[in-house]
Amino acid sequence: MDYQETLDYLYSKLPVFHNIGARAFKPGLHTTTELCKLAGNPQNNYPTIHIGGTNGKGSTSHMIAAVLQKAGYKVGLYTSPHLKDFRERIRVNGVYADAGFIAQFIDDQKSNIDRLSPSFFEVAVFMAFAYFSYEKVDVAVIEVGMGGRLDSTNIIQPELSLITNISLDHTQFLGDTLGKIAVEKAGIIKPGVPIVISEYQNEEISTVFMQTAADLNAPLYYGSQLYDIRKTGFLNGKMNVRVCEKSTMDVLYSNLQLDLTGNYQVKNLGGVLTAVRILKSKGWKIQDHDVTSALDSVVELTGLKGRWQKLQDNPSVYCDTAHNPAGLSETMQQFASISSGQPRFVIGFVGDKDITSMLQLFPSDGKFYFCQPSNMRALKAEDLQRMALQYGLQGNVYPNVNEALKEAVRESHPDDTIYVGGSTFVVADLEQL
Repeated sequence: MDYQETLDYLYSKLPVFHNIGARAFKPGLHTTTELCKLAGNPQNNYPTIHIGGTNGKGSTSHMIAAVLQKAGYKVGLYTSPHLKDFRERIRVNGVYADAGFIAQFIDDQKSNIDRLSPSFFEVAVFMAFAYFSYEKVDVAVIEVGMGGRLDSTNIIQPELSLITNISLDHTQFLGDTLGKIAVEKAGIIKPGVPIVISEYQNEEISTVFMQTAADLNAPLYYGSQLYDIRKTGFLNGKMNVRVCEKSTMDVLYSNLQLDLTGNYQVKNLGGVLTAVRILKSKGWKIQDHDVTSALDSVVELTGLKGRWQKLQDNPSVYCDTAHNPAGLSETMQQFASISSGQPRFVIGFVGDKDITSMLQLFPSDGKFYFCQPSNMRALKAEDLQRMALQYGLQGNVYPNVNEALKEAVRESHPDDTIYVGGSTFVVADLEQL
């Protein structure tokens, strides 16, 4: 099989969560463990850093990978889902996995895949572990897919684990309270392995993390308790932040520039800086200038897309992959702070999300352009239009995000601002991305 035939085989043979949702959800580590065992456990051939959480784990993974790259390490990066190209999931120093390797790997493993019937995600994780071993990486940053305890990535024994935050998402799989979800996320905490929590949220969540860490003798660090991080403005398309040591208020970075400009990155940054501090204490060679130059150019170094990304000016168009109430609340606050002229919203959702809660976050004075992602889980744009009307959100229906955005731009004045989002898969469909 060539590369395209290999992808066709994977998509037709294996259940894909981002297409069919719950029917593809296969919790548990047995199948991934068995696949990796048959290949000689490639995940044990290099150090790993494990990143979980509800929102921000992708951005955090990319930032940590960028810092390690700037420090001179050869860095594997596994994230999901992909936006445009399957190979986005598996990168080494920002370069997508080799198509020839993928085709050959699946050809070699086809009998095991047929016999063990893994999910699409399990095969992708297995492939990433094998590719990083093949590439002889110095370290791999591994993003959790969903939850943590039963996620396929959780067969690794990392140098460091990190959890960004907890909010309600995938409640049908992870639990319907923050405490229950925290238990699943805390499943990536390993005996004796440092665990970083990017932000302290509340006692219910913190109790879960503290108890799990204590039971496993895992040193626990909160980024928000170590660092005082304040946004100080924007310059040349970068977000400027001031970072102080919280215990002494000594200034560590007076003007750290981030090319990831979503306001929520301030919370993610505390976890990233804490992770860097721990890695340095363990002997990793990372200098301050590695941190500053990496965080200034994460997109260039790792190829991250879709996180509060500006697509054009006059009118301004921003897209973001926020797809649950907590994440969307952050982006709507930022949109409100920069919006001028008529606010316009190009939105679509998948049908198994808490759409009612998300619709309530949009302003009723906006002009809406309803669409649907090219995804089997998509909520039909006509149904979204009807639901939105209950909250005073009015607009027309379009067959896809690109047609909707073209119309929004056509109707806009130069000083209007357009937001595109609602779902990772709506952003993925953007031709401009």
